[in-house]
Amino acid sequence: MKLRFLLLSLFFATAMFAQNGTVTGTILDKEFNNEPLAFANIVIKGTKQGTSTDENGKYSISLKPGNYTIVIGYLGYETKEIAFTIKANEKKVINHTLVASGVQLQDIEIVHIVSKEKESALLQEQQKAVEIKQSIGAEEISKKGIGDVAAAVAKTSGISKQEGSSDIYVRGLGDRYNSTTMNGLPLPSNNPSTKNMSLDVFSTDIVEYIGIDKTFNYKNYGDFAGANVDIVSKTYRGSGMVEVGTGTGFNSNAISQNKFYLQDGPNFHGFSNQAIPSNPLAGYNFTTSWDKQAVTPVNGSFYLRGGDSYGIGSNGKLSFFVNASFDNGYTYKEGARRGSVNTQAIAGKDFFRQSYEYSTGSNAMANINYKINSNHNIKFNSMYINSTSQKHEEFRGIIDIFDAAPDGGGFVRRSTFERTSLLINQLLGNHTLGNRTNFDWGVSYNMMSNVIPDRMQNTFVPLDNDNPNVSPLIVSNLNKSDNHRYFQDMTDDELAGNFTLTYKFGKREDDTFKGKLIAGYSGRYKEINFDATQFNFKINSQEIIDINNIDGYFNQNSFNLGYFDIQTFRGGLSVPNALSPQNYNGQQIISAGFGAIEYQFTPKLFVIAGFRSEYIIQDIFYSTSLKTGKKLTDTVEYLPSLTAKYEVSEKQNIKFAASKTYTLPQFKERAPFLFEEVGQSYFGNENLYNSTDYNFDLKWEMFPKNGEVLSFTGFGKYIQNPINQVTVASATNDISWVNSGEKAIGLGIEGEWRKSIISKENITTGEKTNLGFGLNVSYLYTNQDLDTQKVIVENPGISVAFTNQESRLSGASDLLINSDLSFNKEFKNDKSLTATLAGGYFSDRIYALGVTGKGDLVDSEVITVDFILKFNLSKNIGIGFSAKNLTDPTIERKQDIQDIVVDSYKKGRNFSLSMKYSF
Repeated sequence: MKLRFLLLSLFFATAMFAQNGTVTGTILDKEFNNEPLAFANIVIKGTKQGTSTDENGKYSISLKPGNYTIVIGYLGYETKEIAFTIKANEKKVINHTLVASGVQLQDIEIVHIVSKEKESALLQEQQKAVEIKQSIGAEEISKKGIGDVAAAVAKTSGISKQEGSSDIYVRGLGDRYNSTTMNGLPLPSNNPSTKNMSLDVFSTDIVEYIGIDKTFNYKNYGDFAGANVDIVSKTYRGSGMVEVGTGTGFNSNAISQNKFYLQDGPNFHGFSNQAIPSNPLAGYNFTTSWDKQAVTPVNGSFYLRGGDSYGIGSNGKLSFFVNASFDNGYTYKEGARRGSVNTQAIAGKDFFRQSYEYSTGSNAMANINYKINSNHNIKFNSMYINSTSQKHEEFRGIIDIFDAAPDGGGFVRRSTFERTSLLINQLLGNHTLGNRTNFDWGVSYNMMSNVIPDRMQNTFVPLDNDNPNVSPLIVSNLNKSDNHRYFQDMTDDELAGNFTLTYKFGKREDDTFKGKLIAGYSGRYKEINFDATQFNFKINSQEIIDINNIDGYFNQNSFNLGYFDIQTFRGGLSVPNALSPQNYNGQQIISAGFGAIEYQFTPKLFVIAGFRSEYIIQDIFYSTSLKTGKKLTDTVEYLPSLTAKYEVSEKQNIKFAASKTYTLPQFKERAPFLFEEVGQSYFGNENLYNSTDYNFDLKWEMFPKNGEVLSFTGFGKYIQNPINQVTVASATNDISWVNSGEKAIGLGIEGEWRKSIISKENITTGEKTNLGFGLNVSYLYTNQDLDTQKVIVENPGISVAFTNQESRLSGASDLLINSDLSFNKEFKNDKSLTATLAGGYFSDRIYALGVTGKGDLVDSEVITVDFILKFNLSKNIGIGFSAKNLTDPTIERKQDIQDIVVDSYKKGRNFSLSMKYSF
């Protein structure tokens, strides 16, 4: 009887199930070239039935026969309702392409909502892409409390940030091997010493996500071997929003000082530019004081942002986003600073350094996006950035072991204010021309100004070298540049454009395509100009000086008495062109054509074969204290690339990439101009030439579930004629740049793991609890040969004698580790809590190569830990707390063979509180 009942029940259940139909389909994203849209919401109107699209934009729902309306939605996109009828055993296919809109999802039970700024959405982009790519989005940036783009990039695998500078190292390769773009268009450098814009001038407030391509893409410029960092600015979607925020904080080192000192002249907000005075050689006409000024070292920040969207006609939409922000920060460092260390471990210069530092950042951005219709979109970005740094440094000790304060007691003070102003203007367009053809374009015009107005340096020595610690100080007359004021003005204006045409072919039955043909052009025209004038105070009378009243010596009365004369490197008042600045200027033109074929050979195998050709012109003209002349170069580079992806399963990929690229010397490296710092000078080498780079990557990646990833990447770099910074064999031990050997190699492996440990949701209250863990590890082996004879032959007048015949690459840490643990709790009534503990580690790395028996300069390993807490009290109000650099490690640089510390300090811990209000 029981058996009969069970069989009968099974029969009716099977019959009922068999009567159901299935609605299925694929949802595409019009805003992203009709790519599949993951996590779109699919709901049957008037029911509790619904689902979300998978990674490929597909969905499927089982329904009883009847009439229904399917509702397709995604946050920030137009909601689409489609009526349909389904019969028993019928498979109804409903495909749709969503377009962005300011309309909010209403009257729908939302199954799942994601933003393209979220980690999960970016991981989906990573999984779908044929290329090997990595991104960090606004959600992750906020969670980790990251304030600038440089710090954000350094949180990704295989990337570290050089202490004391804005330079990043990718797989051991520094600034010269990397490139920086914004929305795919190139950015200028803000420093004559670097190729790339300092990433720390970009506040993360303006970022939607940061794309990091560690493999060469045929659409990018070929001056590449490490990574291309693309900053994608925010595009607003949704209804109107205004948000205001403020914050305060302090650095433990800075706040603990009895008094905090900066130079006279620059103002609090950083909008200063002290001009060269009139008649600077005829008299003492400088208006700013040599004496330091006391300030209160409390950090602050403020921002105001807002956006809105408006419908235009039946299909158009206009949206805008504006952001304005200001932040500042004080830091203090102290410790040993040594220079000119010989093979017997004796330092020619031996100081105790105190450094008072102050920085500001002001950002203003306007973004306008006009969607003409579902086929045409135009976007305009304009951004102004003003970033400044002040550094007031005091050095006490041995200035020169042979000539100046040889037994100690010397005093050197240098005050430097540096300001960078950058105006970025971009116009971009995306156009769909039928169901097969897309045309994308972008043009930009950027203007950059970098000034060092009125850098001040003083050098004082003991009157009595036999009792240096109690002797009064007198003004040094050892070198004319011991006491000086320096003015620098650099401009970098650039016009650039990208134009890409894509044609799809190989149409399938489901209206998708097997392949694409891509052809395009990109070009950039750069003009650079660098002027520098240094006013040296030639000391004629070594008077006793009071370091707290330096103005008591350097004034008009002392000038009249003949205590000093004022000269430039060209001479004094009697020299006709004495006020002509040292200058180098030039132009760089890169004109490139590219093409590629993307093809899906099988359901699992995707291949991109690309080719790029670049015609490069780099002309430089110079008139400096070292030399007057010009250097004109032009070359053509042919750059093939191959990328492939094999889908092992729906959740696993194997990716491969290989390419040829090049490395171009920078203007400063080729201009024979003498850059002077305390204890070190640099000059350019006009005989530098391009390096050639070969790049290989093999990656396995698995995406266990939404928001999770496990991946391993093996990579290799082979660089012909690598460029290195070296110490020239000379009395002054100046530094220059040379093609240091025949080859350099880098081999390594990277691993990344993102795991959701706890993910809970209370359906009744809507409360959610998430605990996530992230880890990325990179191990790197590098080696380069160092050929003294090659350098001497290729560079007449430059002599080097490498200590070693081979070495690691400069800036390359063998081991890099970044990790974070994040807890998120969403309460009812729009309350939420996010807490993140993040840590980082990098092992020893070479800063500069050793010569003439001296060891390499090596930066010691560093461990850092940060804690970030954010709490939303309501939908409108949020507060935050951060504690950064909690370990406060000693930052140390050693000369390795002699085993002597040449630089040592602690950065201090940083604490901050913030509050925001949105409406």
